[in-house]
Amino acid sequence: MNELFNSSQTEMEKAKVAFEFVRDEISHSWDIQSNRVTCNASEVLEFKEGICYAKSHLLAALLRAQGIPTGFCYQRLMLFDTPEKGYCIHALDAVYFESLNKWIRLDARGNKEGIDAQFSVDEEKLAFPINENLGEKDYPIIYVKPHPKTLAVLAKNTDALAMYKHHLPSRL
Repeated sequence: MNELFNSSQTEMEKAKVAFEFVRDEISHSWDIQSNRVTCNASEVLEFKEGICYAKSHLLAALLRAQGIPTGFCYQRLMLFDTPEKGYCIHALDAVYFESLNKWIRLDARGNKEGIDAQFSVDEEKLAFPINENLGEKDYPIIYVKPHPKTLAVLAKNTDALAMYKHHLPSRL
């Protein structure tokens, strides 16, 4: 993916380019109703699709290849629109900007009606707001590697739509 980056770009510019590429050019499997399960960055890049776990893997790989520290973050969200329909773990990335001396969370899940995640270093503009009153949760940890529960579900399933509806972990 060298065509995304050039040597004159700052870490901030590289992070924004990578984030927007993954958010906008890699489809979320549920949004396109695809059965394909992708996991590692090369699969996501090859097939141009994946759920949030896979998309976060690609963003981390792209940024790490540019020397930008990137980790994995998680949220517990309602799977659909009510607690009765269950919960799932959602993945996003945290990027360390040396120029700012801080970590910034970025969510490259992919935008659609009702979801407007943006690259922002001033305030978080993630895909999903957390409603703690409904049992949702922001996990404050930045993981070096993807959480084992997210890797296990991707490895175990062969149908992304069935996995999304019935098999995503509900907590870390």
